[in-house]
Amino acid sequence: MILKILAVLTVIVVVLAIVVALQPADFRVARSATFAAAPATVFAQVNDLHKFQDWSPWAKIDPAAKTEFQGPPAGNGASFSWAGNMEVGEGTMTLTESLPSELIRFKLDFRKPMTGTNTAEFAFKAEGDKTVVTWSMSGHNNFLSKAVSLVMNCDKMVGGQFESGLANLKPIVEAAPK
Repeated sequence: MILKILAVLTVIVVVLAIVVALQPADFRVARSATFAAAPATVFAQVNDLHKFQDWSPWAKIDPAAKTEFQGPPAGNGASFSWAGNMEVGEGTMTLTESLPSELIRFKLDFRKPMTGTNTAEFAFKAEGDKTVVTWSMSGHNNFLSKAVSLVMNCDKMVGGQFESGLANLKPIVEAAPK
């Protein structure tokens, strides 16, 4: 009887390992919003990490999180570190590419609650007198991340935060002087 139970448990573990291994190795989460503002106006708000807390969805989740800035205030090399509650976690965001009114790329190094390195981007596309902003994050899933993705939907979790952040950013850039 014990051998049968062990055999069934072994089959379950093997099947689960195969299902986890077959999950996508890479992920990408993206959300877009249209703002009644010029690309340069939106770019200036996102490119300056000191302004990030004004619209960051995570700043509202944990207003007591500790933050620290390194490097220049804006553009390549600007860096922002945070340490907050379990929902916000701990990590560093470093601006690695800054193409005025077109693209901002960040390297995200997460330390808590899970370690990992991802890339975040803000793309700006003019459409008449408006700007379409796409906020995305991409990265590689290791075996543990693949297993977690079976029970937690990263697109819904992070995507919802991106939607909130873009909604917070909208009134700021639309109220900026033209």
